Amino acid sequence: MTQAWWENDCLAINEKVKTQAEERQGMLTKPPGSLGRLEDVAITLASLYGDEKPEIKQPLITIFAGDHGVVAQGVSAFPQAVTVEMIRNFVKGGAAISVLAQVNDAELKVVNCGTAFEVDFADDYEALIDKQVGPGTADLSLESAMSAEQLTQALSIGQQVVEQGKKDGIDLFIAGEMGIGNTTPAAALGCAYTGQSAAVMTGRGTGIDDAGLTHKIMVIEKALARLQLTELSAEQILKELGGFEIAAIVGAYIRCAQLGIPALVDGFITTAAALAACKMNPQVHDWLLFSHQSDEPGHQFMLEALEAKPLLHLGLRLGEGSGAATALPLLRQACALHNGMATFAEAAISSASEETAS
Repeated sequence: MTQAWWENDCLAINEKVKTQAEERQGMLTKPPGSLGRLEDVAITLASLYGDEKPEIKQPLITIFAGDHGVVAQGVSAFPQAVTVEMIRNFVKGGAAISVLAQVNDAELKVVNCGTAFEVDFADDYEALIDKQVGPGTADLSLESAMSAEQLTQALSIGQQVVEQGKKDGIDLFIAGEMGIGNTTPAAALGCAYTGQSAAVMTGRGTGIDDAGLTHKIMVIEKALARLQLTELSAEQILKELGGFEIAAIVGAYIRCAQLGIPALVDGFITTAAALAACKMNPQVHDWLLFSHQSDEPGHQFMLEALEAKPLLHLGLRLGEGSGAATALPLLRQACALHNGMATFAEAAISSASEETAS
């Protein structure tokens, strides 16, 4: 049987360069460890880029959008038409991620993976890519969210976006998402992959009230109850419970790791995609950096399952890749400090070890 592309090996990190970066950190004019997580970030990026002095020169932010049949169950405070309305807002520059992309000097692309309403303005914006898999997924509480063919198609969307990015010279990938109701499939995936209950994994999403939250939990429990999870592969779980945009992000993360492009993971929905990607291909994990812990309660459990240490905890719950874009300057500052600070020898400053020896 032919191996699926997402099962192919990912690139290995450069252990030699990682050691060199660790040694450099020990020689910089500061007490060892005093820059905390910034030191870890610089060392990690050095090992991923294979360069003792890493730089982020060409980041790409891509928003994957899709609709969800489960919104028919009343799990969102917003109507489904908002997905397409927000796609327009992204490409016109009015969304939070549009502003953050501009501030970070990052290219922004938007991919329609499958919306319930027509995107009739796709030809008007170069940044908008129309890859419609279907008019949104099926209702995951009643049936498979997508067919096997649709899953393969959605995974390939992310694959193709990253391959084009590689040709264009990108060196960091950020995925964002847009899809009314998509915290429901994300929570369902989180339950399926971590074993946590719907009660602890499910949050208020776009702002549903207590009754709405109770109902949303019941909808997710209904979706999980129709499956024999222990008998399903990671891909089958994604097919049953995922979204077109979530699957596209899974494909993107896997292809990033195969092509040697670090991916900065955003919040709840993209972390669900990261979980799926790592379940489908465990080698992906080395190429993921985690930007923040969102205000969605289930995000913590997903991060723990991935043994991830997010850089920020700002109470964000917007999605769109906004948390990752907010953390991008930290990555650049970590690199700048690592590359630009003088060593003790260069600055003619005695190190702690020299003082001890004398």
